[in-house]
Amino acid sequence: MQYVIAVEASQDLDEILDYFLQRNIDAGERFIREFNNKCQNIAKFPNIGRSYAKFDQKLRGIPLDGYIIFYKVFEDRVVIVRVVSGYRDLESLFEDEE
Repeated sequence: MQYVIAVEASQDLDEILDYFLQRNIDAGERFIREFNNKCQNIAKFPNIGRSYAKFDQKLRGIPLDGYIIFYKVFEDRVVIVRVVSGYRDLESLFEDEE
């Protein structure tokens, strides 16, 4: 199975990396490495993350350094839909997307 990154998740990553660029480039590089590793693991084991079915039946998430990688599992691929801080109001985040 392969993974793809949705436009919204790509925008989230850009914002996260901008933050790291201003504060700690090494931490930003580590974050991206860990993000890629997590995505590869998600593609291999798509049900490893926690279910967020209260927001969307297919939505799952896995933590990464205070952020949550949200993804949806389909028959032939995994789509990374968002990468957001675990401190955000997740309910309002996913209400806005509906």
